[in-house]
Amino acid sequence: MSFSTLGLTSELTRAAAHKGYSEPTPIQKAAIPAILEGRDVLAGAQTGTGKTAAFVLPILQQLGAPQAASPRALVLTPTRELAAQVAASAAEYGRYLTLRTVVIFGGVSEKPQVQALRQGCDLLVATPGRLLDLAQQRLLDLSQVRCLVLDEADRMLDMGFIHAIRQILKLLPPKRQNLLFSATYSEDIRALAGRLLHAPVMLEVAPRNATADRIEQHVYQVPQAHKRHLLAHLIRDGQWQQVLIFTRTKHGANRLTQQLSGAGIHAAAIHGNKSQAARVRALEDFKARRITALVATEVAARGLDIKELPHVVNYELPNVPEDYVHRIGRTARAGGSGAALSLVSPEEAGLLRDIERVLKRAIPVLPAPAFTVAAPEAAPAAPAGGAHRAAARHFAPGQGRRRGGQRRAPSAFARSTRSV
Repeated sequence: MSFSTLGLTSELTRAAAHKGYSEPTPIQKAAIPAILEGRDVLAGAQTGTGKTAAFVLPILQQLGAPQAASPRALVLTPTRELAAQVAASAAEYGRYLTLRTVVIFGGVSEKPQVQALRQGCDLLVATPGRLLDLAQQRLLDLSQVRCLVLDEADRMLDMGFIHAIRQILKLLPPKRQNLLFSATYSEDIRALAGRLLHAPVMLEVAPRNATADRIEQHVYQVPQAHKRHLLAHLIRDGQWQQVLIFTRTKHGANRLTQQLSGAGIHAAAIHGNKSQAARVRALEDFKARRITALVATEVAARGLDIKELPHVVNYELPNVPEDYVHRIGRTARAGGSGAALSLVSPEEAGLLRDIERVLKRAIPVLPAPAFTVAAPEAAPAAPAGGAHRAAARHFAPGQGRRRGGQRRAPSAFARSTRSV
């Protein structure tokens, strides 16, 4: 099946071919015809399966030629990076059209964004906060919006955007097409859909909260204090050229970046406290492979679309199990393959159980390789004998006991670090 068989115009099929897409993905096959028919849609699909094109392509076709200055289609995203990615995709798919796409988000000056809106906008891509800010200043007119998209809708709810979404809905015409797209498919999303959508087409091209089967997933059990040493060893010994690493906090991202840099690995951090310019620069350096490791928090990584990313590492497991799906979905995008590794400390055993419960399967545990442990940062002078080294520990999948069906980490994890 080709894109033309879905009812798309020649300009849009040419643009898809220009991006190297010859055959639509399952979510695109299901969603594009429904959207072109004007139906409301609730769609769940694995991250990296082409859901952005699934709504951008038919929206561009529905918009037709440029009209009034006010936007006629609105895409809401939870993060700046995802907004920028969607806008970039719209520009690429609309390369043979004359439609005007504008993207607005916080963290940067609003003046260029306001100026772009005044020059005319057909498709507006925005984060909720900046959108409401401009609307409340009467710098943005949403009265002409005929199609609303909530992209990564579950993440917007997790980030507390439900109040902002309700305010935005009040600014939109009551008669419009509504599309909800998300990598995960929570009960909260179903509840929101029940209030927002009218007789929607329900699309779920993969089991709820499934991960791409092309992602090789495994776990290393390692004490928290040893994680950075094992990670540095894996990067160097495996000669990794590109790895996206997740931490739970901004401070943790900064600290790990400094530690990796100290170990001779080119690294940069990306999180909410970084300026937009710094985030863009770090991402560009990572895509160009000028840096090896990009250390990111959950929110900042939403929307990162890195072609052929080979490795994703969960340096710390997420508190929300569904976030694991989003994290590892940064690899194996658009039909590719990739590897997702999680470094799990004894304290994170419960989080791992929660993730496996959501996935409905266990993640394989591999024996940790031998790796060097440097002297503790805040410790006094090392005892005679010099450098600390890991005890060349190997934790085989069969080691440890099980409780409630979940393998427990060996009791050695509970003991303090030893030098040899």
